[in-house]
Amino acid sequence: MIERKKQQMTRDKVSRLVNWGHWFAFFNGILAMLIGARYIGSVGYPESVIGWSYLAISTIGHFTFLAFIVYLIFIFPITLLLPYSKILRGFAAFIASIGLYALLYDTIIYDDYGIHLSPFAFDLAWQDLNALLHSTSYIVTPIVIVVVELTVANFLWKRIDKIQKKQWGNKVVLFVGICFVSSHLLHIWADATNITEITRFDDAYPVSYPATARSFMENHGIDSSMRSTEYRNTKSRNLSYPISPMQCTVDSQPNILVISIDSLRADMVDKVTMPFLSQYRNQNQRFMDHYTGGIDFETSMFTLMYGLQGNYSDRKEFDSTSPILTNILTQQGYQLAMFAPKSDEYIANSAMFNDIHMHTSEGRNGSADADINTINAVNVWQLNQTQPWFTLVNLTAPKDYDTPVGFLGIQTVKPHVALKPAQKVLFNQYRQSLNFIDQQLATLLDNVSDDTVVLITGTYGQVFTSNTNDARSNLSPDNVNVPLIIHWPNSHSNKINYRTSHYGIAPTLLSHVLGCTNPSTDYSSGRGLLEPNNETWVYIGDSRRFAIYQKSEITVLDRFGKYRIYDLDYSKRLDKKLSAPELIQVMREGRRLFNQ
Repeated sequence: MIERKKQQMTRDKVSRLVNWGHWFAFFNGILAMLIGARYIGSVGYPESVIGWSYLAISTIGHFTFLAFIVYLIFIFPITLLLPYSKILRGFAAFIASIGLYALLYDTIIYDDYGIHLSPFAFDLAWQDLNALLHSTSYIVTPIVIVVVELTVANFLWKRIDKIQKKQWGNKVVLFVGICFVSSHLLHIWADATNITEITRFDDAYPVSYPATARSFMENHGIDSSMRSTEYRNTKSRNLSYPISPMQCTVDSQPNILVISIDSLRADMVDKVTMPFLSQYRNQNQRFMDHYTGGIDFETSMFTLMYGLQGNYSDRKEFDSTSPILTNILTQQGYQLAMFAPKSDEYIANSAMFNDIHMHTSEGRNGSADADINTINAVNVWQLNQTQPWFTLVNLTAPKDYDTPVGFLGIQTVKPHVALKPAQKVLFNQYRQSLNFIDQQLATLLDNVSDDTVVLITGTYGQVFTSNTNDARSNLSPDNVNVPLIIHWPNSHSNKINYRTSHYGIAPTLLSHVLGCTNPSTDYSSGRGLLEPNNETWVYIGDSRRFAIYQKSEITVLDRFGKYRIYDLDYSKRLDKKLSAPELIQVMREGRRLFNQ
């Protein structure tokens, strides 16, 4: 009888401790919501009722769920093993404080770097600790959190019986459960219909995996390709582009011709393969260590037109924000045109070419025929212009190793790099395609007056593979080193040996042609091409996968923080840790225009 009574008392005590633990977890969920509000400031506040509604139910559901998981893993087992209230209250307050510290630290890292806490992020932030924790609040806040946790733990324990009598528990569980389920159902709908006012919060909270069911929705008659223009164009955060109003004074207005050739490697511009371009390069300003900004058309052209790192191209703000370069050209009365083979790539980022009149060409026998039609269209168009013009010409034959039917080409040669037998075939076919493009460049530039500013570069480089996915994911020098040649009216030839990139093209045109006096940092990640800069790195790629080219190594990273470090030839993987100071600069530059 006595033994049974003791067992009943123990069960009652454990039951009371469990009830207390549930309310303690719920209270910490509320604290986590308050700290989590800092994420919203980093991402940008909603601008519609539906955005605020989703954010409210998602925040309640997510952080209370996180708090309960922490309770279930760390505190509940101790409740069963050591059912002593004083020990449990102290231990629970300690665990809750650690959890809130980690959440608070994560908000700091996310605001500064745009990533959540992970071994990679922690290692990075540890080396940048002084910059992240730049006030005494990081000493005071932990103390305050401990005091609050201990106070609440004791307060709830003394009043747990009264709380239980009011029977609020089931109502709270039901309310939180409805919020949790509703947020996921709402996200399924938003994901299926591309409501970016909701989906842009996908990565805002740590350990957040909103439910998606695009294929399910499509199977039930909902068109997942639908896009709400209103939501798609909503700015998720205040974008300062430019940071200060542009100050530009019109002096002279030369015509500007920009020629971007897909898959043009820097080491292939030679007297045999491309004799015209080789000679043209020697007669003008040539940049011997130039890098593209991306290894696909959209990212590369984004860096060229906007002068910004490729990770900005993934932000929805730029779906409705035109480049400063085209804005100023339009203000100064330029006629803007783009000539290129027909492709969906040119409308993937609609705002990039919003100010430009598009002329597309088709080739019945492939991209080489399309390039011929493109060149012919440019020659006809420029003869009919009465205003200064800016023309962007994109040629694509080398990307497909293509030449016209009946093209004689040049003799095959031994590759200057080590290649497999199949790659040797692609190498020489690639040379044929470049030789064809060289002839087209001669035809085009023979019809361009000498007082036109001409810029010739590669959209990206080339690796010798027939697998398009491999080619467009390779961040080696073969794929990112491209030629850059600029013809300035009434100037002498000049050889530039310092490192440059596509980021510097827009600032150079804006400052040296369009008379803009703003510092390039107002609107660009790059510096002008005509003066050496002090930056020790170049960012190449988008936010999903990118490389940082440094002075003595190449670091390749993905969005999850996995990284590999190679030597400058990309031939050997180095067994070393990444250079945190430079990576910190890179990540801050990628968010700088949202932090003004």
